[in-house]
Amino acid sequence: MPRLKFLGLLTVTTAFLLLLLSLNQRPISVYPKNSQLYSNLIKDDYVTRNYNYVSSINDVIKQHSIYIEQETADYPFPNSSDVKSFALATEGRPLRNIIITTWRSGSTFLGDVLNAVPGNFYHYEPLLNYGIVQIRGPPYGDLAVKNIKRLLNCDYTNLNDYLDYGQSHVYLFTHNTRLWDMCELYPMYCWDPTFLKEFCKLFPFQSMKIVRLRLRLAEQLLRDKFLNVRVLLLVRDPRGILQSRKHRRWCPGNPDCDQANILCADMISDYKAAVKLKKRYPSRFRVIRYEDLSVDPYKHVQELFDFFQLYFHSSVKAFLDSHTKLNSGGVSSTFRDSKSAPFHWRTDLNFSEVQYIEENCDQAMKLWGYVKAFNETILKEFNPVTLYTIN
Repeated sequence: MPRLKFLGLLTVTTAFLLLLLSLNQRPISVYPKNSQLYSNLIKDDYVTRNYNYVSSINDVIKQHSIYIEQETADYPFPNSSDVKSFALATEGRPLRNIIITTWRSGSTFLGDVLNAVPGNFYHYEPLLNYGIVQIRGPPYGDLAVKNIKRLLNCDYTNLNDYLDYGQSHVYLFTHNTRLWDMCELYPMYCWDPTFLKEFCKLFPFQSMKIVRLRLRLAEQLLRDKFLNVRVLLLVRDPRGILQSRKHRRWCPGNPDCDQANILCADMISDYKAAVKLKKRYPSRFRVIRYEDLSVDPYKHVQELFDFFQLYFHSSVKAFLDSHTKLNSGGVSSTFRDSKSAPFHWRTDLNFSEVQYIEENCDQAMKLWGYVKAFNETILKEFNPVTLYTIN
């Protein structure tokens, strides 16, 4: 009998607990996984109070437009304007800024600097689905440029290859932190072209970093008056590039990535294109070397923001404060002692490797102001950077 009473009591207790659980249960999709990124106001808005209701795309867009207004509340838009003057959703004109470079040249760091600006939408490496190739012209050039323009116009239709690739390589979106926060809240919308279009159109600023398109083709973007893009060419010492690529498993065996002569032929081509673009688009094209940026990041980022027509917001300073002092994380980390990071190749490469790269990169190094290491004795101590001009 005591055993039967115990079982009866256990049954009643279990039923009661299940009832309580059912009354308090919410669909998984309404729990924010990165709620610390939102203010309490916005977080409360996103966690719907009707637990049986799944927010529609329109609901999410309306809610996030409120969040963007709050995020940019202290941003000094030019001419006393506001976010609506720059968002496509309200027939504004976003500020669009593009970094053109190649693999392992410091663009992840600089891309994250731009993404620290409140109200920024980050198109991270839009040509990832092309693989480990450099696009210099046919057969990929025209479609690659067309797809870049589509993204800058927030048009995600006819981008099936891009979106399909992203679903199995989510880092395509994770660097776009504002979008990825929404993907975690509403995974059913993350790869939906309609949602992506409407979400992208909310933002006053767009940034993009491209490592697979050579500069000559970027003129098609500068030529587009509606886009009104600004293009920054980011250059790095080929010895530093190739040393860094040694540590990436996706690079060896791909000629566009691991061959010094091909890398430096692209650097020569980019220099020639830079000469033309500087003359044709003096206010919308600029060059910076990774080494110069790293040695004095605060000065150069402020200068770059003047070029990009962006305000050096306190959130940008906070990013620099936390990412330029100490080394932390793996080879893809952007937490670096910025003054030493560009020159790590001097201790990681042996002198024979350095000589091989210099032999294949003689002209490129002269054009971009990189000094050869004339003997092994000075390798670890010499200054490999000198002045350069684009003319």
